[in-house]
Amino acid sequence: MDEKKPNIIVIMTDQQRADMCARRGYPLDTTPFLDQLAARGADFPIAYTSTPVCGPARVSFLTGRYHSAHGVRTNANLKDARYSEDLVDVLRAHGYRIGLSGKNHSHVTGDRWDWSVTFGHDDSSERNRTEEQIAFDAWIHGLRHMASHEATPFPLECQYPYRIVSNAQSFIEDTPDQPFFLWMSFPEPHNPFQVPEPYYSMFPPESLPATLATEQDLAGKSERWQWLHDKWSEVCGDLPRERERTRANYHGMLRLLDDQIKRFVDWLDEKGMMDNTVIVCTSDHGDFCGEYGLIRKGADLSDFLARIPLFVLGPGIQPGARATAHVNLCDIMPTLCRVAGAEVPFGVQGRSFLSLLHGRESSAAFRSVYAEHGLGGQRFTTEEMEASIDPEAPPLHCTFDCLNNMTQTGVTRMVRMGDWKLVADETGREQLYNVGNDPAELCDCIDDPAHRETRVTMQSELLNWCLRMQDPLPSPRGKYRYKKFSK
Repeated sequence: MDEKKPNIIVIMTDQQRADMCARRGYPLDTTPFLDQLAARGADFPIAYTSTPVCGPARVSFLTGRYHSAHGVRTNANLKDARYSEDLVDVLRAHGYRIGLSGKNHSHVTGDRWDWSVTFGHDDSSERNRTEEQIAFDAWIHGLRHMASHEATPFPLECQYPYRIVSNAQSFIEDTPDQPFFLWMSFPEPHNPFQVPEPYYSMFPPESLPATLATEQDLAGKSERWQWLHDKWSEVCGDLPRERERTRANYHGMLRLLDDQIKRFVDWLDEKGMMDNTVIVCTSDHGDFCGEYGLIRKGADLSDFLARIPLFVLGPGIQPGARATAHVNLCDIMPTLCRVAGAEVPFGVQGRSFLSLLHGRESSAAFRSVYAEHGLGGQRFTTEEMEASIDPEAPPLHCTFDCLNNMTQTGVTRMVRMGDWKLVADETGREQLYNVGNDPAELCDCIDDPAHRETRVTMQSELLNWCLRMQDPLPSPRGKYRYKKFSK
């Protein structure tokens, strides 16, 4: 093994809320092992996705580019990704064996992995599945992305997190004497929401803390929020019952994930691999999980959707929270390039936070963080959306897709700096929140004279981000030379 190049493992969950863990002050202990693991590394409390949509966010993670630059603004157009080199290209060129165990949902097609076993939300590319695993895959498919109102009638060994860990172990054992990059990517706690015992009964609905925002708080949000709530009410029939079971299962899924990640890390410890392995733990985006009476995702850039868990541990990484550093999912790619001793490719917009991992002071580059939402154009009104629904269209694979023309059209941008967050969209609407003391974003301070100076400061910061995020690709030709922003 080349001691100069550490192994790199990215553990990514799908749709995991950043605030629903004890280390962030949540009253229930959903992820005890991950909280302990985070304390062994550099933990980033202020971390955001590039955009709260699975495919675009995952392309951002692998390219270090925001969706306005890489072009993948929906889950349906992964093939449109634009970049010069992505993380797979860079690490392979520097001697790494590349493996994926779990959910892909990115532009990196199967032939580009040296080794892969993929899992969707209700299917798998595994060979030699047992009859019980085949039956489980069919059962979870039949949920059509809703919540199961009974404990999953299959053992833990059928669950995707268990199988993903087992396959990840196989990849590592099969890797020859060379450094490896493993993306261990769990489809959970994304819908469909299901867990076996004891997880199903671990967090019963009546034990859950009250949400920070209720259905009554929808009045302060844009039209699409209320439309989304109305659609969920129509689809579910009894939305409160579905919502509470969803929340309970979501909590159980967090603990199941926590146990399986512990199983994997303990195995690495037993193999003596932790001393030469950098581990990144994160998620692609969050989940409403009952806030505003909503489930899943869809509408805009609420912190419930946009904030993500993120911590890093490994050789040379100083433990402790990086409480003032503002980082983004896009920043992971250039950071891992530096970990591998590689240059950051042209066109990468993320910022390497390697210096922060080594315990050096947070630079001015990390004083704020930026995120995007929207596939562009003007947003639909409720009347336009209802008129556009085709009653003859084939049924969806899922019961209802919260990522639709109503929730995804338009252009929304946000910046957070310290406790303040500014959100602006193409309609001219701006919102200003102090998320330090108002995490549910209930009190819009945009027109408060007492915060006029903060508003101007945040507008300037957002404008600066929007200008810097203009895509530098393609590279200038002829006599022109491009001076890169510092990475």
